[in-house]
Amino acid sequence: MKNYITLAVLVFWLTVFSFMCASLAFNIFSDQDDVKLGQQLDEEIRSKPQEYPILQNRSDVKNYVEQIGQKILNSPNVKKRGIYAYKFEIIHDDSTINAFATPGGYIYVYTGLLKFVDNEATLAGIIGHEIAHAERRHATQRLTKYYGASILLSIVLGEKPSQLAEIAANLFTGLAFLANSRADEKESDQYSILYLKDTEYYPGAIKYFFDKIMAEKGVRGGSIERLLSTHPLPQDRVDFVTQEMQKMGNPQPDESNLFAKRYQNFKATLP
Repeated sequence: MKNYITLAVLVFWLTVFSFMCASLAFNIFSDQDDVKLGQQLDEEIRSKPQEYPILQNRSDVKNYVEQIGQKILNSPNVKKRGIYAYKFEIIHDDSTINAFATPGGYIYVYTGLLKFVDNEATLAGIIGHEIAHAERRHATQRLTKYYGASILLSIVLGEKPSQLAEIAANLFTGLAFLANSRADEKESDQYSILYLKDTEYYPGAIKYFFDKIMAEKGVRGGSIERLLSTHPLPQDRVDFVTQEMQKMGNPQPDESNLFAKRYQNFKATLP
């Protein structure tokens, strides 16, 4: 009886601790745990090409995106380069306008997104945003909140393959429990601007993405709605970017920092 009570108390406090961690955005997992979980998810994604169509035989497209990512990773504001994997992959799906990051710096970009944006700086802003999700460990915080610390630890240790598959599937379908919060989105916008400030790109370029989403929301319908289900876009995100540009003295966007022509040439090669 005594052992039963002790076990019950332990489970109770573990549950309370998991709830507190999630509520306070505290992460009990190490960076190495993030990398391990991200690697497991990447292996799950690659093991099912019919469900998760990674773009094949187009290393030029992958290299283009990866080169943009590497420019951002050179920013001194990216703290976990050398700790996280920071690998980039292209998902061949023109109907999905999205990108996502898994724990440990695995970043996936849809061809639908590549065809949606109009200049290289905007794509850089989105990639910076996803790098920020990895750096700020938003995914493991959300997963801890949904599954609880003990179950997520079992997933990291490879003891819950069915739930690992569930997470991978949800990343591609955009179910609610993996959706970013408004706070996470704003924080990632903030860091995207910081990262791009250290590059050749216009630091507020992600705003062009916001503007196009709002302009085409009624035209594209489902694809935009799926994007907004995982990356909510309230007006305060748009206002925040404008305010940050004002703080920087309103740097002016032009061809020298947007690279629209270079990007249009790249888009013309997409499958």
